[in-house]
Amino acid sequence: MKRRYQAYPEYKESQIFGISSIPTHWLVGKVKFVTNNLDKSRVPLSADERGKKQGVYPYYGASGIIDHVDEYIFDSTNILFGEDGANLLARSTPIAFLAKGKYWVNNHAHILSPKDRLCEYWVRVLDSIDITPLVSGSAQPKLTAEALGNLKLVFPPSLEERKLISDFLDHETAKIDTLIEKQQQLIKLLKEKRQAVVSHAVTKGLNPEAPKKDSGVEWLGDVPEHWKVSKFGYISQVVRGGSPRPAGDPTLFNGDYSPWVTVAEITKDDEIYLTKTETFLTKKGSEQCRVFSSGTLLLSNSGATLGVPSILKIDANANDGVVGFESLQLNSEFAYFYLSTLTEDLRERIKQGSGQPNLNTDIVKDIAVPVPPENEVNEIIDSIKQLRNRYSNLIAKADNAIKLMQERRSALISAAVTGKIDVRNWQMPEVSEEEVV
Repeated sequence: MKRRYQAYPEYKESQIFGISSIPTHWLVGKVKFVTNNLDKSRVPLSADERGKKQGVYPYYGASGIIDHVDEYIFDSTNILFGEDGANLLARSTPIAFLAKGKYWVNNHAHILSPKDRLCEYWVRVLDSIDITPLVSGSAQPKLTAEALGNLKLVFPPSLEERKLISDFLDHETAKIDTLIEKQQQLIKLLKEKRQAVVSHAVTKGLNPEAPKKDSGVEWLGDVPEHWKVSKFGYISQVVRGGSPRPAGDPTLFNGDYSPWVTVAEITKDDEIYLTKTETFLTKKGSEQCRVFSSGTLLLSNSGATLGVPSILKIDANANDGVVGFESLQLNSEFAYFYLSTLTEDLRERIKQGSGQPNLNTDIVKDIAVPVPPENEVNEIIDSIKQLRNRYSNLIAKADNAIKLMQERRSALISAAVTGKIDVRNWQMPEVSEEEVV
Protein backbone atom coordinates (compact mmCIF):
# COMPACT_ATOMS: atom_id res chain seq x y z
CA MET A 1 0.00 0.00 0.00
CA LYS A 2 2.70 2.44 0.97
CA ARG A 3 4.81 1.66 -2.07
CA ARG A 4 1.97 2.55 -4.46
CA TYR A 5 0.17 5.41 -2.74
CA GLN A 6 1.58 8.47 -0.99
CA ALA A 7 0.71 9.54 2.53
CA TYR A 8 -0.56 13.04 3.41
CA PRO A 9 2.20 15.58 4.18
CA GLU A 10 1.22 16.10 7.82
CA TYR A 11 -0.78 14.24 10.45
CA LYS A 12 -2.26 14.87 13.89
CA GLU A 13 -3.52 12.57 16.66
CA SER A 14 -7.11 11.44 16.11
CA GLN A 15 -7.93 10.47 19.71
CA ILE A 16 -10.30 7.83 18.30
CA PHE A 17 -10.18 4.15 19.17
CA GLY A 18 -8.39 2.23 16.42
CA ILE A 19 -7.18 5.28 14.48
CA SER A 20 -3.85 6.65 15.69
CA SER A 21 -3.53 9.70 13.46
CA ILE A 22 -5.31 11.55 10.67
CA PRO A 23 -4.31 14.26 8.14
CA THR A 24 -4.04 17.65 9.85
CA HIS A 25 -6.91 19.19 7.88
CA TRP A 26 -9.34 16.29 8.48
CA LEU A 27 -12.20 16.53 10.96
CA VAL A 28 -13.44 14.34 13.79
CA GLY A 29 -17.21 14.17 14.08
CA LYS A 30 -20.09 11.92 15.07
CA VAL A 31 -22.43 9.89 12.92
CA LYS A 32 -25.42 11.98 14.05
CA PHE A 33 -23.76 15.16 12.75
CA VAL A 34 -23.23 13.86 9.21
CA THR A 35 -26.33 11.70 8.76
CA ASN A 36 -30.05 11.76 9.50
CA ASN A 37 -31.45 8.74 11.33
CA LEU A 38 -34.64 7.38 9.73
CA ASP A 39 -35.31 4.55 12.19
CA LYS A 40 -38.81 5.86 12.95
CA SER A 41 -39.89 4.84 9.47
CA ARG A 42 -39.01 1.16 10.01
CA VAL A 43 -41.88 -1.35 10.13
CA PRO A 44 -41.24 -4.97 11.21
CA LEU A 45 -43.36 -7.74 9.67
CA SER A 46 -43.73 -11.23 11.05
CA ALA A 47 -43.05 -14.25 8.85
CA ASP A 48 -46.82 -14.80 8.55
CA GLU A 49 -47.39 -11.18 7.54
CA ARG A 50 -44.64 -11.37 4.94
CA GLY A 51 -46.12 -14.60 3.64
CA LYS A 52 -49.36 -12.75 2.91
CA LYS A 53 -47.50 -9.84 1.31
CA GLN A 54 -45.16 -11.66 -1.07
CA GLY A 55 -44.01 -9.37 -3.87
CA VAL A 56 -41.03 -7.87 -5.69
CA TYR A 57 -39.74 -5.27 -3.21
CA PRO A 58 -36.74 -6.24 -1.03
CA TYR A 59 -37.39 -6.64 2.68
CA TYR A 60 -34.19 -5.83 4.61
CA GLY A 61 -32.96 -7.05 7.97
CA ALA A 62 -29.73 -6.60 9.91
CA SER A 63 -27.47 -8.20 7.29
CA GLY A 64 -29.31 -7.71 4.01
CA ILE A 65 -32.37 -8.87 2.10
CA ILE A 66 -34.32 -11.59 3.89
CA ASP A 67 -37.58 -11.57 1.90
CA HIS A 68 -39.60 -9.73 -0.75
CA VAL A 69 -42.97 -8.02 -0.18
CA ASP A 70 -45.63 -6.28 -2.26
CA GLU A 71 -45.16 -2.78 -0.79
CA TYR A 72 -42.25 -0.47 0.00
CA ILE A 73 -41.44 2.15 2.63
CA PHE A 74 -38.46 3.83 0.96
CA ASP A 75 -37.77 4.93 -2.60
CA SER A 76 -34.25 6.27 -2.24
CA THR A 77 -30.67 5.25 -1.57
CA ASN A 78 -29.80 4.98 2.13
CA ILE A 79 -27.27 3.28 4.37
CA LEU A 80 -28.48 0.37 6.48
CA PHE A 81 -26.47 -0.51 9.59
CA GLY A 82 -27.06 -3.74 11.52
CA GLU A 83 -28.67 -3.12 14.90
CA ASP A 84 -28.31 -6.56 16.45
CA GLY A 85 -27.08 -10.09 15.89
CA ALA A 86 -23.80 -12.00 15.99
CA ASN A 87 -22.57 -10.31 12.80
CA LEU A 88 -21.96 -7.06 14.70
CA LEU A 89 -18.92 -8.77 16.22
CA ALA A 90 -18.20 -11.55 13.71
CA ARG A 91 -18.25 -9.21 10.67
CA SER A 92 -18.75 -12.16 8.33
CA THR A 93 -20.81 -9.84 6.13
CA PRO A 94 -20.76 -6.00 5.96
CA ILE A 95 -22.42 -4.33 8.93
CA ALA A 96 -23.08 -1.22 6.83
CA PHE A 97 -24.49 -1.58 3.32
CA LEU A 98 -26.54 0.33 0.76
CA ALA A 99 -30.22 -0.12 0.01
CA LYS A 100 -31.31 1.39 -3.31
CA GLY A 101 -34.60 1.93 -5.11
CA LYS A 102 -37.85 0.77 -3.52
CA TYR A 103 -37.63 -1.40 -0.41
CA TRP A 104 -38.90 -2.18 3.10
CA VAL A 105 -36.76 -2.26 6.27
CA ASN A 106 -37.53 -4.06 9.52
CA ASN A 107 -36.45 -3.02 13.02
CA HIS A 108 -33.13 -4.90 12.97
CA ALA A 109 -31.29 -2.39 10.77
CA HIS A 110 -30.67 1.29 11.45
CA ILE A 111 -31.37 3.60 8.51
CA LEU A 112 -28.99 6.49 7.84
CA SER A 113 -29.30 9.21 5.21
CA PRO A 114 -26.02 11.14 4.73
CA LYS A 115 -26.58 14.89 4.75
CA ASP A 116 -24.25 15.35 1.77
CA ARG A 117 -25.90 12.36 -0.03
CA LEU A 118 -22.52 10.73 -0.66
CA CYS A 119 -23.89 7.34 0.36
CA GLU A 120 -21.10 5.40 -1.35
CA TYR A 121 -18.48 7.33 0.63
CA TRP A 122 -20.10 7.10 4.05
CA VAL A 123 -21.07 3.42 3.80
CA ARG A 124 -17.38 2.60 3.38
CA VAL A 125 -16.46 4.80 6.32
CA LEU A 126 -19.05 3.16 8.53
CA ASP A 127 -18.20 -0.39 7.50
CA SER A 128 -14.50 0.22 8.25
CA ILE A 129 -14.96 1.36 11.85
CA ASP A 130 -14.40 -0.86 14.88
CA ILE A 131 -17.68 -0.75 16.80
CA THR A 132 -16.73 -3.44 19.35
CA PRO A 133 -16.56 -1.05 22.36
CA LEU A 134 -20.10 0.21 21.61
CA VAL A 135 -21.84 -3.15 21.23
CA SER A 136 -23.90 -4.20 24.24
CA GLY A 137 -25.14 -7.66 25.20
CA SER A 138 -23.32 -10.98 24.93
CA ALA A 139 -26.08 -13.47 24.12
CA GLN A 140 -27.57 -11.05 21.58
CA PRO A 141 -25.13 -8.29 20.57
CA LYS A 142 -26.83 -4.94 19.98
CA LEU A 143 -25.87 -1.46 18.79
CA THR A 144 -28.44 1.10 19.87
CA ALA A 145 -29.40 4.12 17.76
CA GLU A 146 -27.88 6.38 20.42
CA ALA A 147 -24.57 4.50 20.38
CA LEU A 148 -24.48 4.59 16.58
CA GLY A 149 -25.28 8.29 16.54
CA ASN A 150 -22.40 9.02 18.93
CA LEU A 151 -19.93 6.88 16.98
CA LYS A 152 -16.96 9.04 16.07
CA LEU A 153 -15.77 9.33 12.47
CA VAL A 154 -12.86 10.97 10.69
CA PHE A 155 -13.31 12.61 7.31
CA PRO A 156 -12.01 15.42 5.06
CA PRO A 157 -13.93 18.70 5.46
CA SER A 158 -14.58 19.33 1.78
CA LEU A 159 -17.28 17.62 -0.26
CA GLU A 160 -14.85 17.55 -3.22
CA GLU A 161 -12.25 15.49 -1.36
CA ARG A 162 -14.85 13.05 -0.05
CA LYS A 163 -16.23 12.68 -3.57
CA LEU A 164 -12.72 12.09 -4.96
CA ILE A 165 -12.04 9.38 -2.37
CA SER A 166 -15.35 7.75 -3.28
CA ASP A 167 -14.56 7.84 -7.02
CA PHE A 168 -11.07 6.49 -6.40
CA LEU A 169 -12.42 3.58 -4.38
CA ASP A 170 -15.15 2.88 -6.94
CA HIS A 171 -12.51 2.55 -9.64
CA GLU A 172 -9.93 0.59 -7.67
CA THR A 173 -12.34 -1.81 -5.97
CA ALA A 174 -14.05 -2.48 -9.32
CA LYS A 175 -10.72 -3.77 -10.65
CA ILE A 176 -10.27 -6.00 -7.60
CA ASP A 177 -13.87 -7.21 -7.85
CA THR A 178 -13.28 -8.18 -11.48
CA LEU A 179 -10.27 -10.28 -10.47
CA ILE A 180 -12.28 -11.87 -7.66
CA GLU A 181 -15.12 -12.70 -10.05
CA LYS A 182 -12.67 -14.38 -12.44
CA GLN A 183 -11.36 -16.56 -9.63
CA GLN A 184 -14.92 -17.40 -8.57
CA GLN A 185 -15.72 -18.43 -12.13
CA LEU A 186 -12.58 -20.56 -12.18
CA ILE A 187 -13.67 -22.31 -8.97
CA LYS A 188 -17.11 -22.95 -10.48
CA LEU A 189 -15.56 -24.44 -13.62
CA LEU A 190 -13.16 -26.58 -11.61
CA LYS A 191 -16.01 -27.95 -9.51
CA GLU A 192 -18.07 -28.68 -12.62
CA LYS A 193 -15.11 -30.44 -14.25
CA ARG A 194 -14.41 -32.42 -11.08
CA GLN A 195 -18.05 -33.48 -10.90
CA ALA A 196 -18.06 -34.50 -14.56
CA VAL A 197 -14.93 -36.61 -14.08
CA VAL A 198 -16.44 -38.33 -11.01
CA SER A 199 -19.75 -38.89 -12.81
CA HIS A 200 -18.04 -40.49 -15.79
CA ALA A 201 -15.93 -42.76 -13.58
CA VAL A 202 -18.87 -44.12 -11.55
CA THR A 203 -21.18 -44.63 -14.55
CA LYS A 204 -18.82 -45.50 -17.43
CA GLY A 205 -15.75 -46.88 -15.66
CA LEU A 206 -12.09 -46.19 -16.38
CA ASN A 207 -11.73 -48.21 -19.59
CA PRO A 208 -13.09 -46.23 -22.56
CA GLU A 209 -12.78 -49.34 -24.78
CA ALA A 210 -15.02 -51.52 -22.62
CA PRO A 211 -18.17 -52.69 -24.47
CA LYS A 212 -21.33 -50.89 -23.31
CA LYS A 213 -24.95 -51.87 -22.81
CA ASP A 214 -28.17 -49.98 -22.24
CA SER A 215 -28.67 -49.63 -18.48
CA GLY A 216 -32.43 -49.54 -18.89
CA VAL A 217 -32.45 -46.25 -17.01
CA GLU A 218 -32.96 -43.19 -19.22
CA TRP A 219 -30.84 -40.74 -17.25
CA LEU A 220 -28.07 -43.30 -16.59
CA GLY A 221 -27.62 -44.25 -20.24
CA ASP A 222 -25.07 -46.86 -21.30
CA VAL A 223 -22.86 -48.62 -18.76
CA PRO A 224 -20.06 -51.16 -19.19
CA GLU A 225 -21.50 -54.43 -20.45
CA HIS A 226 -20.18 -56.51 -17.53
CA TRP A 227 -21.58 -54.17 -14.85
CA LYS A 228 -24.83 -54.84 -13.04
CA VAL A 229 -27.52 -52.21 -12.56
CA SER A 230 -29.56 -52.37 -9.38
CA LYS A 231 -31.50 -50.11 -7.04
CA PHE A 232 -30.56 -48.97 -3.56
CA GLY A 233 -33.62 -50.69 -2.19
CA TYR A 234 -32.28 -54.03 -3.45
CA ILE A 235 -28.71 -53.68 -2.17
CA SER A 236 -29.35 -52.00 1.20
CA GLN A 237 -31.88 -51.28 3.89
CA VAL A 238 -32.82 -47.63 3.42
CA VAL A 239 -33.99 -46.29 6.77
CA ARG A 240 -34.83 -42.83 7.94
CA GLY A 241 -33.32 -41.21 10.99
CA GLY A 242 -35.55 -40.08 13.80
CA SER A 243 -35.72 -37.22 16.27
CA PRO A 244 -36.54 -37.62 19.96
CA ARG A 245 -39.84 -36.10 21.00
CA PRO A 246 -40.76 -33.57 22.18
CA ALA A 247 -38.33 -31.41 20.19
CA GLY A 248 -36.15 -29.23 22.36
CA ASP A 249 -36.72 -31.23 25.54
CA PRO A 250 -33.59 -30.63 27.67
CA THR A 251 -33.74 -34.18 28.98
CA LEU A 252 -33.24 -35.42 25.40
CA PHE A 253 -31.06 -32.84 23.65
CA ASN A 254 -27.81 -30.96 24.33
CA GLY A 255 -26.39 -33.86 26.28
CA ASP A 256 -23.00 -35.56 26.23
CA TYR A 257 -23.91 -39.16 25.41
CA SER A 258 -24.43 -39.76 21.66
CA PRO A 259 -23.31 -37.66 18.66
CA TRP A 260 -26.32 -36.02 16.99
CA VAL A 261 -26.18 -35.70 13.18
CA THR A 262 -28.26 -32.98 11.52
CA VAL A 263 -28.70 -32.05 7.87
CA ALA A 264 -26.57 -28.95 8.41
CA GLU A 265 -23.58 -31.09 9.43
CA ILE A 266 -23.82 -33.33 6.38
CA THR A 267 -24.08 -30.39 3.99
CA LYS A 268 -21.67 -27.87 5.51
CA ASP A 269 -18.53 -28.98 3.66
CA ASP A 270 -17.20 -31.20 0.90
CA GLU A 271 -15.71 -33.93 3.08
CA ILE A 272 -16.42 -37.60 2.42
CA TYR A 273 -16.45 -38.61 6.08
CA LEU A 274 -18.34 -37.15 9.02
CA THR A 275 -16.02 -37.48 12.00
CA LYS A 276 -17.70 -35.31 14.66
CA THR A 277 -20.89 -33.45 15.47
CA GLU A 278 -21.55 -30.11 17.12
CA THR A 279 -24.15 -31.45 19.52
CA PHE A 280 -24.95 -34.64 21.44
CA LEU A 281 -28.08 -36.30 22.74
CA THR A 282 -28.57 -37.43 26.30
CA LYS A 283 -28.73 -41.19 26.95
CA LYS A 284 -32.51 -40.91 27.19
CA GLY A 285 -32.68 -39.05 23.88
CA SER A 286 -30.43 -41.53 22.14
CA GLU A 287 -32.55 -44.46 23.25
CA GLN A 288 -35.57 -42.96 21.50
CA CYS A 289 -34.13 -43.14 17.97
CA ARG A 290 -31.95 -45.26 15.72
CA VAL A 291 -28.17 -45.32 16.14
CA PHE A 292 -26.28 -45.54 12.85
CA SER A 293 -22.97 -47.37 13.14
CA SER A 294 -19.63 -46.08 11.93
CA GLY A 295 -19.23 -46.68 8.19
CA THR A 296 -22.91 -46.08 7.38
CA LEU A 297 -23.61 -44.04 4.26
CA LEU A 298 -26.03 -41.17 4.94
CA LEU A 299 -28.01 -38.89 2.63
CA SER A 300 -29.80 -35.63 3.46
CA ASN A 301 -33.42 -36.08 2.45
CA SER A 302 -35.26 -32.83 3.12
CA GLY A 303 -35.17 -29.10 2.62
CA ALA A 304 -33.15 -27.03 0.19
CA THR A 305 -29.97 -29.05 0.84
CA LEU A 306 -31.37 -32.51 0.18
CA GLY A 307 -29.39 -35.06 -1.80
CA VAL A 308 -25.99 -34.60 -0.11
CA PRO A 309 -24.21 -37.83 0.96
CA SER A 310 -21.76 -38.43 3.79
CA ILE A 311 -20.14 -41.46 5.43
CA LEU A 312 -20.12 -41.78 9.20
CA LYS A 313 -16.80 -42.36 10.95
CA ILE A 314 -18.52 -42.56 14.32
CA ASP A 315 -21.55 -44.26 15.84
CA ALA A 316 -24.26 -41.60 15.92
CA ASN A 317 -27.93 -40.77 16.02
CA ALA A 318 -29.30 -38.84 13.04
CA ASN A 319 -32.42 -36.74 12.80
CA ASP A 320 -35.32 -37.37 10.44
CA GLY A 321 -33.82 -35.13 7.75
CA VAL A 322 -31.37 -37.96 7.03
CA VAL A 323 -31.65 -41.47 5.57
CA GLY A 324 -29.09 -44.20 6.15
CA PHE A 325 -28.09 -47.15 3.94
CA GLU A 326 -27.65 -50.12 6.26
CA SER A 327 -26.26 -53.53 5.16
CA LEU A 328 -25.08 -51.85 1.95
CA GLN A 329 -23.83 -54.43 -0.56
CA LEU A 330 -21.61 -51.92 -2.34
CA ASN A 331 -18.47 -50.09 -1.31
CA SER A 332 -19.72 -47.06 0.64
CA GLU A 333 -17.15 -44.73 -0.93
CA PHE A 334 -18.24 -45.73 -4.44
CA ALA A 335 -21.87 -45.20 -3.43
CA TYR A 336 -20.92 -41.85 -1.91
CA PHE A 337 -19.28 -40.65 -5.12
CA TYR A 338 -22.19 -41.91 -7.18
CA LEU A 339 -24.80 -40.16 -5.02
CA SER A 340 -22.75 -36.95 -5.05
CA THR A 341 -23.24 -36.80 -8.82
CA LEU A 342 -27.02 -37.06 -8.43
CA THR A 343 -27.54 -34.20 -5.95
CA GLU A 344 -28.72 -31.57 -8.44
CA ASP A 345 -30.79 -34.09 -10.39
CA LEU A 346 -32.56 -35.24 -7.22
CA ARG A 347 -33.32 -31.67 -6.21
CA GLU A 348 -34.73 -30.95 -9.66
CA ARG A 349 -36.92 -34.03 -9.54
CA ILE A 350 -38.28 -33.08 -6.12
CA LYS A 351 -38.93 -29.48 -7.23
CA GLN A 352 -41.32 -30.81 -9.84
CA GLY A 353 -43.44 -32.20 -7.03
CA SER A 354 -45.38 -30.15 -4.51
CA GLY A 355 -45.08 -29.18 -0.87
CA GLN A 356 -41.91 -29.40 1.25
CA PRO A 357 -38.97 -30.83 -0.73
CA ASN A 358 -38.47 -34.32 0.61
CA LEU A 359 -36.77 -37.56 -0.43
CA ASN A 360 -38.83 -40.23 1.26
CA THR A 361 -37.37 -43.71 1.66
CA ASP A 362 -39.42 -45.07 -1.27
CA ILE A 363 -37.85 -42.52 -3.62
CA VAL A 364 -34.35 -43.30 -2.33
CA LYS A 365 -34.91 -47.05 -2.60
CA ASP A 366 -35.93 -46.59 -6.23
CA ILE A 367 -32.71 -44.80 -7.23
CA ALA A 368 -30.89 -46.90 -9.84
CA VAL A 369 -27.22 -47.60 -9.10
CA PRO A 370 -24.49 -49.19 -11.26
CA VAL A 371 -22.60 -52.03 -9.56
CA PRO A 372 -19.15 -52.77 -11.03
CA PRO A 373 -17.03 -55.82 -10.07
CA GLU A 374 -15.24 -55.31 -6.74
CA ASN A 375 -11.76 -55.00 -8.28
CA GLU A 376 -12.98 -52.21 -10.58
CA VAL A 377 -14.73 -50.46 -7.70
CA ASN A 378 -11.43 -50.15 -5.85
CA GLU A 379 -9.63 -48.87 -8.95
CA ILE A 380 -12.37 -46.31 -9.60
CA ILE A 381 -12.25 -45.08 -6.00
CA ASP A 382 -8.46 -44.67 -6.10
CA SER A 383 -8.68 -42.79 -9.41
CA ILE A 384 -11.43 -40.49 -8.15
CA LYS A 385 -9.53 -39.67 -4.96
CA GLN A 386 -6.43 -38.72 -6.94
CA LEU A 387 -8.44 -36.52 -9.28
CA ARG A 388 -10.37 -34.94 -6.40
CA ASN A 389 -7.11 -34.07 -4.65
CA ARG A 390 -5.79 -32.49 -7.82
CA TYR A 391 -8.90 -30.39 -8.34
CA SER A 392 -9.18 -29.59 -4.64
CA ASN A 393 -5.64 -28.17 -4.67
CA LEU A 394 -6.49 -25.94 -7.65
CA ILE A 395 -9.72 -24.82 -5.98
CA ALA A 396 -7.86 -24.09 -2.73
CA LYS A 397 -5.33 -21.93 -4.60
CA ALA A 398 -8.11 -19.95 -6.28
CA ASP A 399 -9.95 -19.60 -2.98
CA ASN A 400 -6.80 -18.36 -1.29
CA ALA A 401 -6.29 -15.83 -4.09
CA ILE A 402 -9.83 -14.56 -3.49
CA LYS A 403 -9.18 -14.17 0.25
CA LEU A 404 -5.99 -12.21 -0.41
CA MET A 405 -7.78 -9.91 -2.86
CA GLN A 406 -10.63 -9.39 -0.40
CA GLU A 407 -8.10 -8.50 2.29
CA ARG A 408 -6.42 -6.06 -0.08
CA ARG A 409 -9.79 -4.54 -0.95
CA SER A 410 -10.65 -4.02 2.73
CA ALA A 411 -7.21 -2.61 3.48
CA LEU A 412 -7.42 -0.18 0.55
CA ILE A 413 -10.84 1.10 1.63
CA SER A 414 -9.71 1.47 5.25
CA ALA A 415 -6.55 3.33 4.21
CA ALA A 416 -8.49 5.77 2.00
CA VAL A 417 -11.29 6.59 4.45
CA THR A 418 -8.96 7.00 7.45
CA GLY A 419 -6.45 9.22 5.67
CA LYS A 420 -3.53 6.80 5.49
CA ILE A 421 -3.17 7.47 1.74
CA ASP A 422 -3.52 10.75 -0.15
CA VAL A 423 -5.54 10.40 -3.37
CA ARG A 424 -6.08 14.12 -4.00
CA ASN A 425 -3.92 13.99 -7.13
CA TRP A 426 -5.63 10.88 -8.46
CA GLN A 427 -7.46 11.26 -11.76
CA MET A 428 -10.03 8.97 -13.30
CA PRO A 429 -8.26 7.13 -16.15
CA GLU A 430 -9.64 7.83 -19.60
CA VAL A 431 -11.59 5.01 -21.19
CA SER A 432 -10.22 3.88 -24.56
CA GLU A 433 -12.42 3.14 -27.56
CA GLU A 434 -11.53 -0.56 -27.25
CA GLU A 435 -12.83 -0.64 -23.66
CA VAL A 436 -16.08 1.06 -24.69
CA VAL A 437 -16.61 -1.50 -27.45
